[in-house]
Amino acid sequence: MSQEKNFRIALVGNPNTGRTTLFNRLTGSRNTTGNYPRVTVGVHEASFEHKGWHISIVDLPGNYSLSSQTDEELLTRELIFNKSADLIVDVLDMGKLERNLMLASEMIEMGVPCLFALNMKDEAEAKGIRIDCNTFSKLVASPVLEISARSGEGIEQLKDAIVSLAEQDEQKESVRIGYDDHLEATIRSISTHIEMLHPEEFNQAQARWLAIKLLEGDESVLRQESEHVALMRAVNHDREVLEKQHGEDAGMMLNNGRFGFVNGLLLEVREIDTSEQVSRTDVTRVLDSILLHRFLGLPLFLGLMWLIFEATFTLGIYPVDWIIWGVDGLTNVLNSTLPESMFKKLMVDGVLAGVGGTIVFLPNIVILFFFIAFLSESGYLARAAYLVDRMMHAFGLHGKAFIPMVTGFGCNVPAILATRTIENKKDRLVAMLVTPFMSCSARLPVFILFSGAFFAEHAGKVLFGMYVTSVVIALLTAVVLSKFFIKGANTSPLLMELPPYRSPTMNSIMVHMGANALSFLKKVGGIIVVGSTIIWFLQTFPQEVPLSKDYGKEIHTLQKLPESENRDRMITDLSRSRDAETRRGSYLGQIGGVIQPIFKPLGFDLNSSIALLTGFVAKEVVVATYGVLFAQGENVTHEDKTLQEAISETMTPLTAIVFMVFVLFYMPCFATLAMLYRESASLKWTAFSVVISMVVAYSLSYSITVVGGLII
Repeated sequence: MSQEKNFRIALVGNPNTGRTTLFNRLTGSRNTTGNYPRVTVGVHEASFEHKGWHISIVDLPGNYSLSSQTDEELLTRELIFNKSADLIVDVLDMGKLERNLMLASEMIEMGVPCLFALNMKDEAEAKGIRIDCNTFSKLVASPVLEISARSGEGIEQLKDAIVSLAEQDEQKESVRIGYDDHLEATIRSISTHIEMLHPEEFNQAQARWLAIKLLEGDESVLRQESEHVALMRAVNHDREVLEKQHGEDAGMMLNNGRFGFVNGLLLEVREIDTSEQVSRTDVTRVLDSILLHRFLGLPLFLGLMWLIFEATFTLGIYPVDWIIWGVDGLTNVLNSTLPESMFKKLMVDGVLAGVGGTIVFLPNIVILFFFIAFLSESGYLARAAYLVDRMMHAFGLHGKAFIPMVTGFGCNVPAILATRTIENKKDRLVAMLVTPFMSCSARLPVFILFSGAFFAEHAGKVLFGMYVTSVVIALLTAVVLSKFFIKGANTSPLLMELPPYRSPTMNSIMVHMGANALSFLKKVGGIIVVGSTIIWFLQTFPQEVPLSKDYGKEIHTLQKLPESENRDRMITDLSRSRDAETRRGSYLGQIGGVIQPIFKPLGFDLNSSIALLTGFVAKEVVVATYGVLFAQGENVTHEDKTLQEAISETMTPLTAIVFMVFVLFYMPCFATLAMLYRESASLKWTAFSVVISMVVAYSLSYSITVVGGLII
């Protein structure tokens, strides 16, 4: 241990045991948590200070074992085996120790320093479960504490225990899981062989663990030691002998030994009041009989989502009005205090118009993710995965693709990362390619802007329809991909536990909500400000644009005539023609003029074409672009109209629907493409994602334009 008193721990455990909640509780971080498996797909790291120690924490993905079946398992066991952490904190669900302790038994086999945190103490006690932590600690030769990460109970004691272990000079001797005498002798023989081959590389505990993995037939370890012919010959011989003498292979014998260890441990340390357990089970059974009903389950889920989108608009009206009032007030202050200059125009017509036009949708985003957080924390979202599992198979998607798709409603970047839970590479590739079709929160401001402008009385239904459309098109695209482009995908069922129903805490909901709100505000303060500034410059310059006629002279001539309705109309028409010609002559107008013919068949004007072009960077910039474009024309500033009112005068409701559909599906943002390239390791499939998204967006939008035009 260094003199600086640094200590590094790793959080390990099964999915859905509350590791990330504990991580957030210890460090004050705001990582996403959820009451369904495998929320933590990547690796998060943060730190906290306690009693003079700087303690770094790594939150590892949830695993059921330390085999080499998935990337998460390999990542976790390599960190543990290579002693990249000074201490492993194994987070266990106190109410499900039979399953959780199987992973713990594998870490005990590795001989690494461990601390066992029995989480969800409140839920376990509600089931009538009591644990003798002192006896537990003696039997595993490691500290054992009861905690509740959600409520914070036991967290200070956990910090104290971590510091106490950090201050120990020597590591205590770890316990060994007792195996059959013949199996134990074989493990010793192979581990001795490994120690001779790697005298400097592996210690005794590591050599023993490698011997166990070789006997299990672990593919990763077999590849690692394949060059040692004598060792591999000995392993194969010992496995054959064990199977002949015991009637089962070595892997099964090792598992039986672990089961025996776990069951014996629980007999010593656990007491269960069965009357409490039956009561809790009955409540879950009654709720599941309704929410997971074969015929009622899916309609109930869709109805619930429809109510959420309706509430997003209904409840968001008042805070949106307050933000609009604040933006207008700030605009008036800047207009009255700043002297006339390019800087004033930049701040008012550029930055404030772009940021103000986007930030007004923050309440809607917060409200939507409040409900999603509630569903996640309550345990209902995991049941939604169960409801749609069979349907996803019919569309060529692996059952595990549901979690990435749900994650995509927040952001497509972590959603693509979440596809790591899918073992089959072809299944995973299909999921990665369709995940960007999910309506992420970046598109939400666009949908709120247009649905409020054109369908104010039915805005919630329109928003719900956009989300349903994103799911439907994603599923149909998966069919095409699995049939024609990525043949051989294995659509095996989704195997995941259904977590208990829980009463969500306000703290957990605020973490979800706060993370999404903060992410949105960071984009507003970063990419929206930069984008608005660039758009304003491109829209403002060059300032001297050659015009087809002397509009000023003609307007001046008309103004000398007696007032009349015809005169005023002619002056207005000339002013609009001058403004339109000036906008077309700006750098932004010139760029838009090049791309507008591409979008003209869809009914999009110059402003809409420019907004779509800027949206290639990030979809939020679409709204900011409209804010800047209309702030510099007569539509908003000169007639005191809101952005929604200004947009409603530039296109029909049909064109508005077409525009929303195009925004929903056209090219993923740059961050999503970067993640797709990193996870697929293929420039070909990344480019394919761009092509297929543009094809889907354009063909679907054009179809709606044609069919809608015929109907209307």
